[in-house]
Amino acid sequence: MGKNKCVLVVDDEPGILRVLSIQLRLHGYDAVTTLSGTEAVELVRTREPDIVLLDILLPDMNGFEVLEKVRGFSQVPVIVFSASQSAVALAPLAGATASISKPFNPDQLLGKIKSVLEAHKPPNRSSN
Repeated sequence: MGKNKCVLVVDDEPGILRVLSIQLRLHGYDAVTTLSGTEAVELVRTREPDIVLLDILLPDMNGFEVLEKVRGFSQVPVIVFSASQSAVALAPLAGATASISKPFNPDQLLGKIKSVLEAHKPPNRSSN
């Protein structure tokens, strides 16, 4: 059996991070969370998550800036989530793999994560 997929969750609300982290772990994912866009970029670089859930409103930089920095060195799938309909609409144009509106049903989000991961199966890595 392979290792669990790692999901990096980036949001400025600790409560959302906690709920998503629990949901992800219950469904067999490893969850890494951060409140900071700067830390999110560093975590993508160092942890190489399988997928990123990225909020647009962050305290230090917005999600689009995070996405731009990440796209400079990684093609990791990124699902943008936001209460702003315009941000959700712009996300694919900015390099996001998918987007979802807040508030969302956890099952809806888990389904989107699964479908994005299925569509974005990377070639087998030898060792990490």
